[in-house]
Amino acid sequence: MGMTDERTGVVARLRRTPVGKSIFRSPPRVTPRDRAAGHWSNFLLHIYPVKIRRRELSFRFSWYLGIISTVLFGSLVVSGIYLMFFYVPSPNQAYTDIQTIQTEVTFGQYIRNVHRWSAHMMVLAVAMHMARVFYRGAYKAPRQFNWVIGVILLVLTLLLSFTGYLLPWDQLAFWAVTVGTEMAAFVPLIGGSVQEMLLGGPVVGAATLLRFYVLHVAVLPSLIVFVLMIHLWRWRKDAMLDLDRSEADD
Repeated sequence: MGMTDERTGVVARLRRTPVGKSIFRSPPRVTPRDRAAGHWSNFLLHIYPVKIRRRELSFRFSWYLGIISTVLFGSLVVSGIYLMFFYVPSPNQAYTDIQTIQTEVTFGQYIRNVHRWSAHMMVLAVAMHMARVFYRGAYKAPRQFNWVIGVILLVLTLLLSFTGYLLPWDQLAFWAVTVGTEMAAFVPLIGGSVQEMLLGGPVVGAATLLRFYVLHVAVLPSLIVFVLMIHLWRWRKDAMLDLDRSEADD
């Protein structure tokens, strides 16, 4: 059946045309071994396993919490880029810009609410995803490395939410960040350095707002994208591992 489809299918007919021959340089893949070889030789596909258990992709297995977290992160990026056009990280202008976004900018109130609620739901989804992985025992050998990557993603998500808290520059944000940075000072050994790095001075001020803005819109999103790529790569590579504990859950 597979050989017949290969010879008579639309893709097969396209491959035999002059244009198709210029696009598809590799020979037709007929047998499972041929298809696996083509999979491994493709730059974009080689990071994925040739096969994956069907249950690994089911809703019951993960509740799609990882996908939900990724979609929410994408929502944060898109809505955040829109808000960046109307926001200046300056103590003299930040609060006014927020008011302008909510009252004068087209869809400003809607986009800001999408951004805010996406941030809240992303924290919840990532925490639930970690709890689900822990419940299933998927953090155990040989998947410890990906569990550590997941913990790093959780920390980055919390930092992304924390750094965005100061940007409205209202009283609630000001004092919340003041308390948060004071708590960071009590971290053993590195607490003082962390607080100084976040504040940029002795108290919350213009330097703090600028640092939180850079962390929020550039540093942390870039780190999340990089770590998330590693996380997804390891998840797909670990998908075919024989885990007795995972099998017992089904």
